[in-house]
Amino acid sequence: MKVSILGTGTMGAPMARRIAERAFGEVTVWNRTREKAEPLAGAGCVVAGTVADAISGADAVVVMLTDGDAVLEVLGEALPAMGEGAILVQASTVGLDATEAIALRTAERGITLLDAPVIGSREPAENGQLVVLASGPDEAIDRCGGIFEAIGRQTHRLGEAGAGTRLKLVVNTWIVSMTESLAETLALAESLGVEPSQFLDTIRGGPLDAKYAQAKGGLMASREFEPASFALSLAAKDARLALAAAARSDLELPVLDTVSRQMADAVDAGHGDKDMAATFLSSCPAP
Repeated sequence: MKVSILGTGTMGAPMARRIAERAFGEVTVWNRTREKAEPLAGAGCVVAGTVADAISGADAVVVMLTDGDAVLEVLGEALPAMGEGAILVQASTVGLDATEAIALRTAERGITLLDAPVIGSREPAENGQLVVLASGPDEAIDRCGGIFEAIGRQTHRLGEAGAGTRLKLVVNTWIVSMTESLAETLALAESLGVEPSQFLDTIRGGPLDAKYAQAKGGLMASREFEPASFALSLAAKDARLALAAAARSDLELPVLDTVSRQMADAVDAGHGDKDMAATFLSSCPAP
Protein backbone atom coordinates (compact mmCIF):
# COMPACT_ATOMS: atom_id res chain seq x y z
CA MET A 1 0.00 0.00 0.00
CA LYS A 2 1.37 3.41 -0.95
CA VAL A 3 0.51 6.13 1.55
CA SER A 4 0.90 9.87 1.07
CA ILE A 5 0.80 12.39 3.90
CA LEU A 6 0.01 16.03 3.17
CA GLY A 7 1.15 18.21 6.07
CA THR A 8 4.16 17.40 8.26
CA GLY A 9 3.74 19.78 11.17
CA THR A 10 3.43 18.97 14.86
CA MET A 11 1.04 16.09 14.19
CA GLY A 12 1.71 15.11 10.59
CA ALA A 13 5.44 14.50 10.99
CA PRO A 14 5.23 11.94 13.83
CA MET A 15 2.27 10.28 12.12
CA ALA A 16 4.37 9.90 8.96
CA ARG A 17 7.20 8.35 10.97
CA ARG A 18 4.87 5.86 12.60
CA ILE A 19 3.36 4.87 9.26
CA ALA A 20 6.81 4.48 7.67
CA GLU A 21 7.90 2.26 10.57
CA ARG A 22 5.09 -0.15 9.74
CA ALA A 23 6.85 -0.91 6.42
CA PHE A 24 4.14 0.19 4.03
CA GLY A 25 5.11 -0.12 0.39
CA GLU A 26 6.01 3.55 0.17
CA VAL A 27 5.32 6.62 2.28
CA THR A 28 5.53 9.97 0.52
CA VAL A 29 5.23 13.27 2.36
CA TRP A 30 4.63 16.87 1.33
CA ASN A 31 4.63 20.09 3.26
CA ARG A 32 4.16 23.64 2.03
CA THR A 33 7.44 24.52 3.76
CA ARG A 34 9.63 21.74 2.42
CA GLU A 35 12.24 22.18 5.15
CA LYS A 36 9.76 20.83 7.70
CA ALA A 37 9.39 17.63 5.68
CA GLU A 38 13.07 17.04 4.91
CA PRO A 39 13.93 15.30 8.25
CA LEU A 40 11.44 12.57 7.33
CA ALA A 41 13.70 11.45 4.50
CA GLY A 42 15.87 9.84 7.16
CA ALA A 43 12.85 8.03 8.56
CA GLY A 44 12.10 6.12 5.38
CA CYS A 45 9.79 8.64 3.72
CA VAL A 46 10.07 10.11 0.24
CA VAL A 47 9.84 13.91 0.34
CA ALA A 48 7.90 15.29 -2.62
CA GLY A 49 8.19 18.80 -4.01
CA THR A 50 4.58 19.13 -5.11
CA VAL A 51 1.19 17.85 -3.99
CA ALA A 52 0.71 16.05 -7.30
CA ASP A 53 4.06 14.28 -6.97
CA ALA A 54 3.26 13.29 -3.40
CA ILE A 55 0.02 11.53 -4.24
CA SER A 56 0.95 10.01 -7.58
CA GLY A 57 -0.05 6.35 -7.38
CA ALA A 58 -1.13 6.61 -3.73
CA ASP A 59 -3.69 4.18 -2.38
CA ALA A 60 -4.43 6.43 0.61
CA VAL A 61 -3.83 10.15 1.05
CA VAL A 62 -3.73 11.35 4.66
CA VAL A 63 -4.34 15.08 5.16
CA MET A 64 -3.18 16.74 8.39
CA LEU A 65 -3.27 20.51 7.97
CA THR A 66 -4.03 23.51 10.15
CA ASP A 67 -7.60 24.34 9.23
CA GLY A 68 -10.39 24.00 6.70
CA ASP A 69 -9.12 26.71 4.37
CA ALA A 70 -5.72 25.02 4.15
CA VAL A 71 -7.28 21.63 3.48
CA LEU A 72 -9.61 22.92 0.77
CA GLU A 73 -6.78 24.78 -0.92
CA VAL A 74 -4.57 21.70 -1.04
CA LEU A 75 -7.43 19.48 -2.19
CA GLY A 76 -7.77 21.74 -5.21
CA GLU A 77 -4.44 20.24 -6.32
CA ALA A 78 -4.80 16.81 -4.75
CA LEU A 79 -8.19 15.54 -5.86
CA PRO A 80 -7.58 15.84 -9.62
CA ALA A 81 -4.35 13.87 -9.20
CA MET A 82 -5.77 11.03 -7.12
CA GLY A 83 -6.13 7.72 -8.91
CA GLU A 84 -9.15 5.47 -9.18
CA GLY A 85 -9.85 3.66 -5.93
CA ALA A 86 -7.70 5.99 -3.81
CA ILE A 87 -8.99 6.95 -0.37
CA LEU A 88 -8.79 10.44 1.12
CA VAL A 89 -8.20 10.24 4.88
CA GLN A 90 -9.05 13.71 6.20
CA ALA A 91 -7.51 13.80 9.68
CA SER A 92 -7.40 17.57 10.25
CA THR A 93 -9.81 19.32 12.62
CA VAL A 94 -11.78 21.58 10.28
CA GLY A 95 -15.36 21.92 11.59
CA LEU A 96 -18.72 21.25 10.00
CA ASP A 97 -18.70 23.69 7.08
CA ALA A 98 -15.32 22.58 5.74
CA THR A 99 -16.14 18.89 6.26
CA GLU A 100 -19.29 19.27 4.20
CA ALA A 101 -17.37 21.12 1.49
CA ILE A 102 -14.74 18.35 1.44
CA ALA A 103 -17.44 15.68 1.19
CA LEU A 104 -19.01 17.51 -1.76
CA ARG A 105 -15.71 17.85 -3.61
CA THR A 106 -14.72 14.21 -3.09
CA ALA A 107 -18.16 13.03 -4.21
CA GLU A 108 -17.88 15.12 -7.38
CA ARG A 109 -14.56 13.41 -8.14
CA GLY A 110 -15.71 9.94 -7.16
CA ILE A 111 -13.12 9.79 -4.37
CA THR A 112 -13.86 7.80 -1.21
CA LEU A 113 -13.70 10.01 1.87
CA LEU A 114 -12.82 8.97 5.39
CA ASP A 115 -13.47 11.76 7.86
CA ALA A 116 -11.01 10.65 10.53
CA PRO A 117 -9.82 13.36 12.93
CA VAL A 118 -7.67 12.22 15.81
CA ILE A 119 -7.60 12.85 19.54
CA GLY A 120 -4.16 13.53 20.95
CA SER A 121 -1.25 15.93 20.70
CA ARG A 122 2.44 15.68 19.80
CA GLU A 123 3.52 13.06 22.36
CA PRO A 124 0.68 10.58 21.63
CA ALA A 125 1.35 11.06 17.91
CA GLU A 126 5.03 10.24 18.43
CA ASN A 127 4.16 7.12 20.41
CA GLY A 128 1.34 5.84 18.21
CA GLN A 129 -1.22 6.52 20.95
CA LEU A 130 -3.73 8.69 19.11
CA VAL A 131 -7.44 7.88 19.09
CA VAL A 132 -8.84 7.80 15.57
CA LEU A 133 -12.44 8.91 15.03
CA ALA A 134 -13.05 7.14 11.74
CA SER A 135 -16.21 7.79 9.78
CA GLY A 136 -16.98 6.67 6.26
CA PRO A 137 -17.45 3.36 4.42
CA ASP A 138 -16.46 0.31 6.46
CA GLU A 139 -14.57 -1.15 3.50
CA ALA A 140 -12.40 1.97 3.31
CA ILE A 141 -11.77 1.88 7.06
CA ASP A 142 -10.72 -1.75 6.69
CA ARG A 143 -8.30 -0.88 3.89
CA CYS A 144 -6.78 1.88 6.04
CA GLY A 145 -6.67 -0.26 9.16
CA GLY A 146 -2.89 -0.56 9.05
CA ILE A 147 -2.54 3.23 8.93
CA PHE A 148 -4.80 3.68 11.93
CA GLU A 149 -3.02 0.92 13.85
CA ALA A 150 0.32 2.63 13.17
CA ILE A 151 -0.75 6.00 14.54
CA GLY A 152 -3.28 5.10 17.19
CA ARG A 153 -4.10 2.91 20.13
CA GLN A 154 -7.80 2.86 19.31
CA THR A 155 -10.03 3.39 16.28
CA HIS A 156 -13.70 4.22 16.68
CA ARG A 157 -16.00 3.42 13.75
CA LEU A 158 -18.66 6.09 13.77
CA GLY A 159 -20.79 5.62 10.68
CA GLU A 160 -21.10 7.95 7.71
CA ALA A 161 -18.36 10.47 6.92
CA GLY A 162 -18.84 13.58 9.03
CA ALA A 163 -19.55 11.74 12.27
CA GLY A 164 -15.87 11.86 13.15
CA THR A 165 -15.78 15.64 12.93
CA ARG A 166 -18.94 15.98 15.02
CA LEU A 167 -17.50 13.85 17.82
CA LYS A 168 -14.16 15.69 17.60
CA LEU A 169 -15.95 19.01 18.17
CA VAL A 170 -17.59 17.56 21.28
CA VAL A 171 -14.28 16.24 22.63
CA ASN A 172 -12.51 19.51 21.88
CA THR A 173 -15.16 21.46 23.77
CA TRP A 174 -14.36 19.41 26.85
CA ILE A 175 -10.59 19.80 26.35
CA VAL A 176 -10.52 23.58 25.91
CA SER A 177 -13.07 24.12 28.67
CA MET A 178 -11.10 22.02 31.15
CA THR A 179 -7.88 23.79 30.22
CA GLU A 180 -9.38 27.25 30.71
CA SER A 181 -11.09 26.22 33.95
CA LEU A 182 -7.76 24.93 35.25
CA ALA A 183 -6.07 28.16 34.20
CA GLU A 184 -8.55 30.24 36.18
CA THR A 185 -8.34 27.89 39.17
CA LEU A 186 -4.57 28.31 39.32
CA ALA A 187 -4.85 32.06 38.74
CA LEU A 188 -7.15 32.27 41.77
CA ALA A 189 -4.73 30.12 43.75
CA GLU A 190 -1.85 32.49 43.04
CA SER A 191 -3.97 35.51 43.92
CA LEU A 192 -4.72 33.94 47.31
CA GLY A 193 -1.12 33.03 47.98
CA VAL A 194 -1.74 29.33 47.39
CA GLU A 195 0.95 27.55 45.40
CA PRO A 196 -0.53 25.94 42.25
CA SER A 197 1.45 22.80 43.10
CA GLN A 198 -0.50 22.55 46.37
CA PHE A 199 -3.76 22.37 44.46
CA LEU A 200 -2.39 19.80 42.01
CA ASP A 201 -1.01 17.69 44.86
CA THR A 202 -4.32 17.88 46.72
CA ILE A 203 -6.37 16.45 43.86
CA ARG A 204 -3.68 14.00 42.71
CA GLY A 205 -4.84 10.38 42.64
CA GLY A 206 -8.37 11.14 43.83
CA PRO A 207 -11.75 11.35 42.06
CA LEU A 208 -11.15 15.03 41.22
CA ASP A 209 -7.86 14.33 39.48
CA ALA A 210 -7.17 14.05 35.75
CA LYS A 211 -3.87 13.26 34.03
CA TYR A 212 -4.59 16.13 31.66
CA ALA A 213 -4.99 18.55 34.57
CA GLN A 214 -1.66 17.44 36.05
CA ALA A 215 0.11 17.83 32.71
CA LYS A 216 -1.30 21.25 31.81
CA GLY A 217 -1.28 22.42 35.42
CA GLY A 218 2.42 21.66 35.67
CA LEU A 219 3.08 23.87 32.65
CA MET A 220 1.00 26.68 34.13
CA ALA A 221 2.68 26.43 37.53
CA SER A 222 6.13 26.63 35.98
CA ARG A 223 5.09 29.02 33.20
CA GLU A 224 6.99 26.82 30.77
CA PHE A 225 4.89 26.62 27.62
CA GLU A 226 7.46 25.66 25.01
CA PRO A 227 7.83 23.47 23.08
CA ALA A 228 4.11 23.23 22.50
CA SER A 229 2.43 19.86 22.70
CA PHE A 230 -0.58 21.49 21.09
CA ALA A 231 -0.43 25.15 20.09
CA LEU A 232 -2.71 27.68 21.72
CA SER A 233 -3.61 29.13 18.32
CA LEU A 234 -4.99 25.73 17.27
CA ALA A 235 -6.92 25.34 20.52
CA ALA A 236 -8.47 28.78 19.96
CA LYS A 237 -9.41 27.70 16.44
CA ASP A 238 -11.02 24.53 17.80
CA ALA A 239 -13.08 26.56 20.28
CA ARG A 240 -14.33 28.75 17.43
CA LEU A 241 -15.29 25.70 15.38
CA ALA A 242 -17.29 24.26 18.28
CA LEU A 243 -19.11 27.58 18.75
CA ALA A 244 -19.92 27.69 15.05
CA ALA A 245 -21.36 24.18 15.27
CA ALA A 246 -23.49 25.16 18.26
CA ALA A 247 -24.76 28.23 16.42
CA ARG A 248 -26.20 25.97 13.72
CA SER A 249 -28.60 24.59 16.31
CA ASP A 250 -29.23 27.98 17.94
CA LEU A 251 -27.45 26.61 20.99
CA GLU A 252 -25.88 29.12 23.35
CA LEU A 253 -22.73 27.97 25.14
CA PRO A 254 -21.67 30.88 27.36
CA VAL A 255 -18.80 29.02 29.02
CA LEU A 256 -17.32 27.98 25.69
CA ASP A 257 -17.79 31.52 24.39
CA THR A 258 -15.74 32.83 27.33
CA VAL A 259 -13.10 30.15 26.80
CA SER A 260 -12.84 31.16 23.15
CA ARG A 261 -12.38 34.83 24.02
CA GLN A 262 -9.78 34.10 26.71
CA MET A 263 -7.76 31.95 24.34
CA ALA A 264 -8.06 34.53 21.58
CA ASP A 265 -6.78 37.21 23.97
CA ALA A 266 -3.73 35.08 24.79
CA VAL A 267 -3.07 34.51 21.09
CA ASP A 268 -3.36 38.24 20.42
CA ALA A 269 -0.86 38.83 23.22
CA GLY A 270 1.70 36.83 21.29
CA HIS A 271 1.32 33.38 22.86
CA GLY A 272 -0.25 31.54 19.91
CA ASP A 273 2.74 29.30 19.20
CA LYS A 274 3.06 28.26 22.84
CA ASP A 275 1.30 25.30 24.38
CA MET A 276 -2.44 25.75 24.84
CA ALA A 277 -1.79 25.89 28.61
CA ALA A 278 -0.57 29.43 27.94
CA THR A 279 -4.21 30.52 28.04
CA PHE A 280 -3.29 30.83 31.74
CA LEU A 281 -1.51 34.06 30.83
CA SER A 282 -4.83 35.72 29.98
CA SER A 283 -5.88 35.38 33.61
CA CYS A 284 -2.52 35.51 35.31
CA PRO A 285 0.25 37.40 33.49
CA ALA A 286 3.87 37.05 34.50
CA PRO A 287 4.38 37.78 38.24
